[in-house]
Amino acid sequence: MSEEARLREQICELARSMFDRGLTHGSTGNISARTSDGGLLVSPTGTSFGRLDPGRLSHFDTAGRLIGGDRPTKEMPLHSAFYDTRSSAGAVVHLHSSHSVALSMLPGADPEDFLPPMTPYGIMKLGKVKLLPFFLPGDPAMGEAVRGLAGKRSAVMLANHGPVVAGKDVEAACNAVEELEQTAKLALLLRGADAQMLTPQQVQAVVTAFDVEWED
Repeated sequence: MSEEARLREQICELARSMFDRGLTHGSTGNISARTSDGGLLVSPTGTSFGRLDPGRLSHFDTAGRLIGGDRPTKEMPLHSAFYDTRSSAGAVVHLHSSHSVALSMLPGADPEDFLPPMTPYGIMKLGKVKLLPFFLPGDPAMGEAVRGLAGKRSAVMLANHGPVVAGKDVEAACNAVEELEQTAKLALLLRGADAQMLTPQQVQAVVTAFDVEWED
């Protein structure tokens, strides 16, 4: 099996796993990954994470031309913005995960640091998550908002919509977006409780020990 064929299978396997565990539903969510030659494989528009076909993934060449597969997700501006501004991005995942969307709809969220400092793994895998305002699905302005971050964030939360996370490869991106959803779930479970969050000193210790990107 070629490297590209293995990547196609991996994208579909990871997407199906997230769908089966309820991290996204119906035909929501989209996923992309860099090929070894610098092109992109992207989930097609209107498809379900539970039923992606490796042979029908949208295939872009290094110049951004669609050279194979079905028509890509309408959220391509989001994906392109991460790849264009973060040289380390090898994959991008966007979900409509319930807990993170619910948390984005509640008052009091810090737009510069959406997730409370609850666990070291949320910090390690995501850094600070930027909360972006509501955009219509497919609006190119979403991509422009990500470009405005100048590559300083690997994860954003689209208010009333869902998280978008970039990683060094497709497995890392999927692991990170799952960490975002689980941290949001914890935040909702503990909402209104006198929960003990990580102190600023503990957060800094995690950032230093694991060389986390941590923009102020």
